[in-house]
Amino acid sequence: MAIDYGTRRVGIALSDVLRLTAHGFETISWNGEDCRFVLDRIAQIISEKAVTDIVIGQPRRTDGSESESQKKAQAFGSDLHSLTGILPVYQDERYTTVIASRYLRETGVSGRNKKNVVDQVAAEIILREYLETRRVDK
Repeated sequence: MAIDYGTRRVGIALSDVLRLTAHGFETISWNGEDCRFVLDRIAQIISEKAVTDIVIGQPRRTDGSESESQKKAQAFGSDLHSLTGILPVYQDERYTTVIASRYLRETGVSGRNKKNVVDQVAAEIILREYLETRRVDK
């Protein structure tokens, strides 16, 4: 599972059982204040889909330095770890939302539909890059 964490929407992507492909699964919209709803929904997905690994996008600044968003994503990851027992891995996600938006625009998805899936596609990119890295490392 990959998570593109945001303070309004959280994109979720899942891989197949063999960990060869990644696909967008869901976008969770929330108020940006109480993340309990998001944590509970992700825990439910983990249980339903038998998720064993979690990758959370690390929103670093373009120069590579730490950002406020990164601190929030790490705090979220810590809360998720406490809830599920799964220690998340953090993956650099710089430009994933830009790439996802460009991809959706090029494939004709726009407006409200784009807003609803862009975070899923960003999570899919995070997961795909993570899976590719794992295949190279083996």
